Amino acid sequence: MPEISRFGGIIIMMYFQDHLPPHFHVSYNGIEAIYDLTESAFIKGALPSKQSRYILAWAEMHKNELIEMWNTQKFRKIEPLF
Repeated sequence: MPEISRFGGIIIMMYFQDHLPPHFHVSYNGIEAIYDLTESAFIKGALPSKQSRYILAWAEMHKNELIEMWNTQKFRKIEPLF
């Protein structure tokens, strides 16, 4: 699964032939979660609250880029939050 960003121990990845709804996968310290791009919410899993806030802020900042990447299936790195 391509890694699209990494910051603060958080790894963000996206499968390009994955199921709907549009989403990305998050890994932090052995914890896995899935974030829905259209609803701006976690679909599955949970992260510690600090990391969840980071992910929510990052995803909001890059929402258009993430949706475009999902739709075009053209991989590229996205700038980390910090």
